[in-house]
Amino acid sequence: MKWASWAAPWSAVKKSPNPSERERVLQPAKLARLLRGIKSRGGKVVFTNGVFDILHVGHARYLAAARKCGSLLVVGMNTDSSVRRIKGPKRPIVPFSERAELLASLKSVDFVVPFSDDTPLKLIMKIQPAVLVKGADWAKGEIVGGNEVEENGGKVVRIRLARGRSTTNIVKKVVQRYSH
Repeated sequence: MKWASWAAPWSAVKKSPNPSERERVLQPAKLARLLRGIKSRGGKVVFTNGVFDILHVGHARYLAAARKCGSLLVVGMNTDSSVRRIKGPKRPIVPFSERAELLASLKSVDFVVPFSDDTPLKLIMKIQPAVLVKGADWAKGEIVGGNEVEENGGKVVRIRLARGRSTTNIVKKVVQRYSH
């Protein structure tokens, strides 16, 4: 469905039915309130999550495929502190505010929501998506929140990733080409 379909619940949060990128980056509590209204009108919420550091074509293809699984796509994004705990002190390369704004500018992404835990489980429980999407590199039993979504009547979808496309590969290529 298009933004116009969500104008009533969205207008309760923002006046414009076509919010800017920054307006589509919401805190969990505010997003959960908004999604209740959307769900009550038949909206099917899809959720995925990740770091999305150095956005690349693999991310864009993955998010476009995830968006096709429902009415709107919510992307949970790791805060800078959680990225450092998970990936080490040199990451993220791009700070949260910029990663979030860039991700929200993609036509496939409806909302971006931060989470600071190492996993998005609390966020998934708060949002209660109809569909939880992860990359096919995750075994179904390893997908955080998968059991909880299915127990709530939702489903888990695994999407094939674009081969060879990753932030890690981009960083390696830059280091190889430009280090002396």
